[in-house]
Amino acid sequence: MCSTRLAPSLEEEVDPDTAAFYRRALQVLVDAKIPFLVGGAFAHACYTGIRRSTKDLDLFIRREDYDRIAALAQAEGWRVDMTYPHWLAKVYHGEDFIDLIFNSGNGLTPVDERWFHGNLHADVLGVPVLVANLEDSLLSKAFIMERERYDGADIAHLIQANAETIDWPGLVDRFNGNWRVLLAHLTLFGFIYPGERHRIPSWVIHKLLARLAAETRQPLPGDPHVCAGTLLSREQYLHDVEQLGYVDGRLTDLSTMTEEDVEHWTASIPARAVDAPASDGAQANPPAH
Repeated sequence: MCSTRLAPSLEEEVDPDTAAFYRRALQVLVDAKIPFLVGGAFAHACYTGIRRSTKDLDLFIRREDYDRIAALAQAEGWRVDMTYPHWLAKVYHGEDFIDLIFNSGNGLTPVDERWFHGNLHADVLGVPVLVANLEDSLLSKAFIMERERYDGADIAHLIQANAETIDWPGLVDRFNGNWRVLLAHLTLFGFIYPGERHRIPSWVIHKLLARLAAETRQPLPGDPHVCAGTLLSREQYLHDVEQLGYVDGRLTDLSTMTEEDVEHWTASIPARAVDAPASDGAQANPPAH
């Protein structure tokens, strides 16, 4: 059971009408037996005790369950918008909305069956729910390195509060070929908390450093002219792919994104969206999961 009382914090942060919308939406999904996980600020509070205000409710769902969820939402009189088909939909009730997240903005972390193991139980607005597990919370935040948003502090706090309970073999496996990003965050953890470096198992550091050493001794197979920076920031590496001729890392086997997805996601960057008409329900600055 989650040690942080999420429901009171949510009641305090949103007005009664918004709380009623959230409560009804959660109950509808529970009654329909559609699997979902609560994420975002509520999951972070559950694992770290850090409570901060939020403007919406983040629910992780499987993409194959979206149509059922959309039908249920519409039956309740709510508006549904597939805002970004590669990762995010929204359910609206007036000005209030719920994010339905089935992938990450970079297409790296689709929600699959692995997400629904080892989840904590929590009570949100009186509804019993499951919380996104710790390892997937780390994974989904690790690649958010935008100019206006960097989730590195969240990563450090998640590790600091849970180092002994993290499934380290599972976490290393989940990062797979993107292990350098994990190593970067673990290195920063040792800088942020110098007196707690020992809490990360030594075998994890040794394993990742051995991979790093091995890679420095051999050339990269295939075409090395790839910029994977676009997997970390949708904006800050556009110069590389648009002007310098690098292959966009999102259009390789690393990601599930298509050229159309990249174009749509790029067009929604605030600086580029100013002169472009927004699609119905699309936000100028959506969450950067």
